[in-house]
Amino acid sequence: MSATGTPAQKDVVFVVLQFVLFFVYIIRIPAIDIEVTDVLRTIGLYVSIFASVLTLLAFLAINTNLSPFPTPISSGKLVRSGVYKYVRHPIYSGILWASLGFALYSENTFRFIVFLSLLVLFILKARYEESLLQERYPDYAEYQKTSGMFLPWI
Repeated sequence: MSATGTPAQKDVVFVVLQFVLFFVYIIRIPAIDIEVTDVLRTIGLYVSIFASVLTLLAFLAINTNLSPFPTPISSGKLVRSGVYKYVRHPIYSGILWASLGFALYSENTFRFIVFLSLLVLFILKARYEESLLQERYPDYAEYQKTSGMFLPWI
């Protein structure tokens, strides 16, 4: 992604890439699928369920501040309560954990590849988003010290 693009252009690129990855996640290429143990499949299912709950809690906590774009909305406020107390990007975390868990559960290698792509995209998107949040909220740097990007305290 070009460093010279406008914030609106960068926002659109991030969201389009994200939705393309969501769409291709449904693809299955049986020739590359692998079998995993029943224990791993069960862990994958529970991880997906936990991640779905985490994502729902994040949606509820962020409420009207929600936007698919990294640029903070003009009327937004910095949310530091609920799951946001521990994780700065719990929606991204929930999506990542759910996609990893379901890839395991469904024994779909292509979904695992998409998970890795989403991980890279969300790291880049979160870093960009955090640079914008630091400009907008003077106390954001302090918030970063007390919470993890995708996992608590990491």
